[in-house]
Amino acid sequence: MIDDQNMPKILRVLDTSLTWVSLALGGATLAFMTGFSVWNVLIMRKAMNSPITGAEDILILLLVVIVALSVPWGARSGAHIEIEVAEPWMSASFAKWSAILVKCMCAVMLLVMTWRLWHAGQTAVKFGETTQQLLISYEPFYYLLAVAMAIYALVLVIEVWQIFCGRKVPILKIKGGPL
Repeated sequence: MIDDQNMPKILRVLDTSLTWVSLALGGATLAFMTGFSVWNVLIMRKAMNSPITGAEDILILLLVVIVALSVPWGARSGAHIEIEVAEPWMSASFAKWSAILVKCMCAVMLLVMTWRLWHAGQTAVKFGETTQQLLISYEPFYYLLAVAMAIYALVLVIEVWQIFCGRKVPILKIKGGPL
């Protein structure tokens, strides 16, 4: 499923895992959200005048799941925005070391985010952090986001190692033709 067979094994395994998890679970979540929204709005709200209680809570939490599933995959597929205005005027050495520095700073920031999200998950029940209508605890969603940020930090560390070793960081590309 992954294009480049010359990349390191850890990247191939990571890319395959991220692709399957993001596309399968993310796709299933989006399909459920679409069906649930249509059912709630068109059938329950408009036709029967009795919307599903807590539907907004469920949809908001599912959006958190979508974000958690997509952030590490977006990092590998090049979906995140990079601004490379000055790169054409940089020397190759300066570009290499500035990329390493920026990716290291980002990895540190993501590890801090992971730590704080994990801590927020541990204290969510204590402080009563729940959805408004169904009172679903935010605890597991904090943990899910923490794991996603940790995986993103791992992706950056692997990319830093690739750049440090003088190799090009391959971008995740999915094979396939038109749908």
